[in-house]
Amino acid sequence: MNPLLERLQPYPFEKLRALLKDVTPVELPPIRLSIGEPQHATPPLVLEAIQNAFSGLAVYPSTQGCDALRQTIAEWLSRRYGIPAPDPVSQILPVNGSREALFSFAQAVLDNSRGTPLVACPNPFYQIYEGAAFLAGAQPVFLNQIPENNFGFDLDSLSPEEWARVQLFYVCSPGNPTGRVLSLDEWRELFALSDRYGFIIASDECYSEIYFDETQPPLGALEAAHKLGRDGYPRLVVFSSLSKRSSVPGLRSGFVAGDATILKGFLKYRTYHGCAMSMTVQSASIAAWQDEAHVIENRALYREKFDAVTPLLESVLDVKHPDAGFYLWARTSGDDTAFTRDLLAATNVTVLPGQFLAREAHGRNAGHGFVRIALVAPVQECVSAARRIVEYLN
Repeated sequence: MNPLLERLQPYPFEKLRALLKDVTPVELPPIRLSIGEPQHATPPLVLEAIQNAFSGLAVYPSTQGCDALRQTIAEWLSRRYGIPAPDPVSQILPVNGSREALFSFAQAVLDNSRGTPLVACPNPFYQIYEGAAFLAGAQPVFLNQIPENNFGFDLDSLSPEEWARVQLFYVCSPGNPTGRVLSLDEWRELFALSDRYGFIIASDECYSEIYFDETQPPLGALEAAHKLGRDGYPRLVVFSSLSKRSSVPGLRSGFVAGDATILKGFLKYRTYHGCAMSMTVQSASIAAWQDEAHVIENRALYREKFDAVTPLLESVLDVKHPDAGFYLWARTSGDDTAFTRDLLAATNVTVLPGQFLAREAHGRNAGHGFVRIALVAPVQECVSAARRIVEYLN
């Protein structure tokens, strides 16, 4: 077996199962707010598109995806971010969800010939970033996103010598779990570092379409680059997905867009990787990317939950309405694992300890003392959970 597998930690939900295995909860209906799995109904237009495209199962799909899907994604990016439509041939690549692409991207772009590369990651973070770094023979380094810096990047926490070894920087905006959106000034600073040290920025934007003010959608990396005059998106790629936007996590459909030179190499890697998207899924994806009505309805459902739940929890927890996404990042009064166990026992509500989403870095675990609350269940379940938490903490 690959010895690098030994460097992988158990996934957060494995840690959660181990933490809670001997907890006997009170006899109330269980409410799971621990996993970020969208639970809204699949849009009918996606189901219809799948039913009309079963013939696509009879052919091998192209790794590059069909022309129609790439064109559709390019047009969506132009509408969504107010940028010139990327070249659908060289700057767009359909992928089977952002997760597999975020992982495989590191395998394609990291160069071990110059010693062990560093992969910069936010902390807390999506665990795929760390696993991708380890299995590519790299070392992850973490930038704490903590209340003291308003959950932004502490870029000064890495030395110039460390930045010189960074080859890949995973960014998540809107962030998981904080929901924070990077500003244009923050992107300017990241681009300047990329220019200075030559690393690639991989911007994970799978939560970009879950926001609360229809007049102020979150700033995206391609949009920021365009505003800053970075033609061709040098050393920048973005990863997006239909899972959250269209409530179709099982469809496994997303895309990568950005620097054409990088995507050319990534496409070459993927032709060997065996990850072409089914033509049936491509047809459903075209229908989803072309329609915004169902996305607006989806956002309205999340807005209703946050508007109902956040004021309740603010009365007993240190928690604020996020910029975007479907998580609340709540500070506890003590240890987050003990809080999670006690909460389950007393209320039969499950949340995720923040320390399971982070690593020790710069003298602290940036998730310690927090829990992640995923507002993905129906609104009445979320409100019931919030009321149980309030009653318990009072």
